[in-house]
Amino acid sequence: MRVDRLWQNARLATLADERGLGIVEDGLVSSKDGVIVYAGPAADAPAFDPAERIDCAGRWITPGLIDCHTHLVYGGDRAHEFERRLAGASYEDIARAGGGIASTVAATRAASEEELVAQALPRLDALIAEGATTVEVKSGYGLSLAQERKQLRAAHALGERRDVEIVTTLLAAHALPSEAQGDRHAYIDLVCRETIPVLAREGLADAVDAFCEGIAFSPAQVSRLFEAAKANGLRVKLHADQLSNLHGAQLAARFQALSADHLEHSDETGIAAMARTGVTAVLLPGAYYFLRESKLPPVELLRHYNVPIALATDCNPGTSPLTSLLLVMNMGATLFRLTVEECLAGVTRAAAQALGRAQQIGTLEAGKNCDLAIWNIERPAELVYRMGFNPLHARVRRGK
Repeated sequence: MRVDRLWQNARLATLADERGLGIVEDGLVSSKDGVIVYAGPAADAPAFDPAERIDCAGRWITPGLIDCHTHLVYGGDRAHEFERRLAGASYEDIARAGGGIASTVAATRAASEEELVAQALPRLDALIAEGATTVEVKSGYGLSLAQERKQLRAAHALGERRDVEIVTTLLAAHALPSEAQGDRHAYIDLVCRETIPVLAREGLADAVDAFCEGIAFSPAQVSRLFEAAKANGLRVKLHADQLSNLHGAQLAARFQALSADHLEHSDETGIAAMARTGVTAVLLPGAYYFLRESKLPPVELLRHYNVPIALATDCNPGTSPLTSLLLVMNMGATLFRLTVEECLAGVTRAAAQALGRAQQIGTLEAGKNCDLAIWNIERPAELVYRMGFNPLHARVRRGK
């Protein structure tokens, strides 16, 4: 069989087995036109005639890593707020005083589209350097049609500047802009009536997200937003139950969301609802660590109900200035007590599910995009165990 490339003499963690890593000790991967033709034991492979043959010398191959929750495009930084938190101020204290998201909104609005791209590229490059092949990018620091459009256009531009798949999410319901003068209902009406339909029509957003929290938007307001998203053909995601239990997990389930993210305060009713409706849990240990949270997400409930657990950086300027999926895996293990298998699945298979892309990416299987990460490691646990060390040997995107 004629193929473009063949990677041989490799050990594979295919992640195709829901119960483990799908390990193949003597494996190979072949691709044609950017798609995997075969990934499995060398002994079972058909006869291939590759245009290029790569000897992996016993290295490990995993699917390319996926960061399924980032706020990668923004202006400025919030190092001064970090100092305030070190002095004792809470996230809510800073937000209510006009800081937090509002300060990033001001910096993002002041930046041009090209400036936003230039500031985001180093953050994206850090993810790519650790094997990321797909990255989700949210808006949410513009909070007007023109400014949200600018952020989403900048996110798409990142995918043109770098060989990476960018998945975009409209997060206009991230915070209340100052011009709304405290009227959350009117602002949600505006987003539903204008922002969502226009940006959906322009093809700039793949999904709609919202921050459901006491300092942000209520479940009733988010419900109206999600109805508008569905009416415009967009799937939904939710920042749910991060700081309190507003039953965001149940709300996400009601709308068959792709994912519910954070979940520190979610209860069993919410997790069970997620399981029934196929909602993926996205845990964000960087924010948990950075905010010094003490309420752990309900990992045992997620396991009990077989809810897929994804991990992501939550890269943002205020609560998780993190651009390392390798460190995220270590945090997932040390802070949330996830297993090696859960951590690796969290940045591959489950992350793909959280983006609605499980048919295309996330595992090493025939018919999926040939997105690979090739590692200088002796066992997969090293990817979770090490901190501040990058063992990536090569990154393959669409077979190249």
